[in-house]
Amino acid sequence: MGRSTIVTGFAVLAFMACTTAGAQWGPSRPVRMIVPFPPGGAVDVIGRIVASRLPERLGQQVVVDNRGGANAIIGTEITARAAPDGHTILIVPAGHAITPSVTRKLPYDTLKDFAAIGLIGNGAYVLVVNPGVPAKSVSEFVALAKSRPGQLNYASTGHGNATHLAAELFKVLAGIDMVGVNYKGGGPALTDLIGGQISAFFSGVASGSAQIKAGKLRALGVTTARRTAALPEVPTIAEAGVPGYEVDGWYGLLAPAATAPAIVRRINSDLSVVVAAPEMKDRLLAAGIDARPSTPGEFHERIARDITRWSEVVKKARIAIE
Repeated sequence: MGRSTIVTGFAVLAFMACTTAGAQWGPSRPVRMIVPFPPGGAVDVIGRIVASRLPERLGQQVVVDNRGGANAIIGTEITARAAPDGHTILIVPAGHAITPSVTRKLPYDTLKDFAAIGLIGNGAYVLVVNPGVPAKSVSEFVALAKSRPGQLNYASTGHGNATHLAAELFKVLAGIDMVGVNYKGGGPALTDLIGGQISAFFSGVASGSAQIKAGKLRALGVTTARRTAALPEVPTIAEAGVPGYEVDGWYGLLAPAATAPAIVRRINSDLSVVVAAPEMKDRLLAAGIDARPSTPGEFHERIARDITRWSEVVKKARIAIE
């Protein structure tokens, strides 16, 4: 038997051992799900829905750890630096792919420092206003903003994230001027919107729907190309007066980059089963999310595509880089 044959044999045995170990992997202690925003916002709501049922598959408790601040950079960096052993995961919204275009220097690489686990689903944002704002439709709001240039303000959950760019794209296509006010998360933004300190907000349906149904906020339009089943009576912004407007949002899970592929596949498998369950699909739909699990590779490609897409939008809208 030649040396090359022996080496090859050892390589095969090593691969089989790794595959077997990966198949048998399971968390040995509670899994920490980092939410890079304060409690109460859309990312927190979606994260907690998933965290409530994922333990049934993982065999361990999933603890939600809110680490908001710096437009989600703080919690995201914590994940990038965490031990890549499957016990720390991160839930991110579509804004994760926007941050590289509006932040001059990130403490992590958005693609290289994370292992994509998989998508949870896609969702809409909804343009909501305080009931005191004298506009009951998108067209009326546009007319109001045009009559008061620079006087209306809108909330965003951080410079350059999805809620910010949704508003900036709206401004460009509608030809209006509004002043942006950044918050650390959707919860604080909604609190000030309800209190009348802010005029408008492109809220995640997950966090805004309850306030809409309670009459504390008025919904004018959703950002997606089609209406969402979570708010079927609310028209799309495009059909309600701003042709060509479309912004969709996704939510997914990431892990530190060096996490073993077998561990990523295990968590992805469990996540996909949980998200596809009829009860979970209903809960996510009620929060404005169309459950749409994916493979790790598909999610990685989605992030990469969106980084390119939003970079172009940022340039066209001339959004400042911080």
